[in-house]
Amino acid sequence: MANLNDFEKTIKYTFKDKTLLTEALTHSSYAHESANKKRKHNERMEFLGDAVLSFISAEYLYNKYPVLPEGELTKLRSSLVCTESLSQFASMINLSDYLIVGKGAAMTGIEKNPAVCEDAFEALIAAIYLDGGIDKAKEFVIPFLELDLRKSEPNFKDYKSQFQIIAQQNPDEVFQYKLVDEYGPDHDKHYVVNLYLNSNLVGHGVASSKKGAEQEAAREALELMGVEI
Repeated sequence: MANLNDFEKTIKYTFKDKTLLTEALTHSSYAHESANKKRKHNERMEFLGDAVLSFISAEYLYNKYPVLPEGELTKLRSSLVCTESLSQFASMINLSDYLIVGKGAAMTGIEKNPAVCEDAFEALIAAIYLDGGIDKAKEFVIPFLELDLRKSEPNFKDYKSQFQIIAQQNPDEVFQYKLVDEYGPDHDKHYVVNLYLNSNLVGHGVASSKKGAEQEAAREALELMGVEI
């Protein structure tokens, strides 16, 4: 069995209650083969860890993008905590090397199965939460979210939040998005939005949704202000 002290160094968290870590890393196949029928496995922790991860990622995105609407926040969170991302997170900490699986399951290489690693990663989040509280769980989870978000940035830019942060540095600045036109049939509607800063037109956007047009207007405003985007 791999040294769990080494694993704690990898995840940068030392457990006060080591049994929580052991439970998080124990696959049901090992518990079922164990002579100790009370041996716990990580399925219950996976359930809790999924909820903790959902909360941490939601709060993180809510604070990072203060004007992004609910639908966009939901889509972004889904991309951050999808199964592919969780599998990559587990791989980054070599989680499969520390999983405790049954002998029969080990012969099939189950510890390398992405789904098994994803479940164990969520269980590990739960173990840290139970041992150290939500702040410690955040310290563990958020670096993974930040890394994954940076990879997603070529496909996602929240120009409205970026513009708002800059505009609000001066309390006297007042900005407004104004829908000035819409055209096209219902199945191919386009919206035109102007962005005004202290009644000065600073951005103009056209898109197939009002929110998209606002994002485009904010992007143009940022370019006008010389902000690197």
